[in-house]
Amino acid sequence: MKKKVIISWSSGKDSTLTLERLIESSDYQVIGLYTTYVSNEVPFQATPMKVVEMQAALLNLPLVKIELPQVFPSNEVYQTTIVTALKQCGLSIDAVAFGDMFCNGIEAYRRSYIEPAGWECVFPLLGESSSALASEIMARQIKTLVVTVDGHALSRQYCGRWYNSDFITSLPQGIDPCGENGEFHTLVTKTRSYRGQLELSPTQIDVGERFSHQRYHAKILPN
Repeated sequence: MKKKVIISWSSGKDSTLTLERLIESSDYQVIGLYTTYVSNEVPFQATPMKVVEMQAALLNLPLVKIELPQVFPSNEVYQTTIVTALKQCGLSIDAVAFGDMFCNGIEAYRRSYIEPAGWECVFPLLGESSSALASEIMARQIKTLVVTVDGHALSRQYCGRWYNSDFITSLPQGIDPCGENGEFHTLVTKTRSYRGQLELSPTQIDVGERFSHQRYHAKILPN
């Protein structure tokens, strides 16, 4: 019998690739998504929750929305908030999946609060080459917009560009092709699992002291 897994959903390419792989897995059944947010936006991506809700609707999956008191709450507050919300969401959960790629201690951190709650911790992408994963994202035709750029790592001119081979080859030396060091963050507008797609109408780029965010209006288009 397949284990029922819920996916930590950021709205971007890493969680989408995680979803695609788990949908194809013989071991897991994807039963939902969960997203943490602050001030009605996903931290870092700055994705409005209404857009995340559109993604969940396109996937025909329930979305568990978990509000955090701030972007970086204490570990205790963060972990307790996540576990409590998942236990109270009404879904029967066997496992929780994450789109982390780097073996930098994040796996042990996730396990430290997920496993004591009684769930398996799943990392479909962990330890794989960023270049190979970037190629897989494009091969799967996961359509992705770069919506956030960290100005400390990358020129703000990259904000608002589509994530494709031209984008990746144009990255300066030392920038991870998946942005896994936080250089950039993404929003997925189309993937094979969507029942339709998101259409974005760009408005402006908000430029802060460090981060730039592409702003837009979004609507669902049917296939």
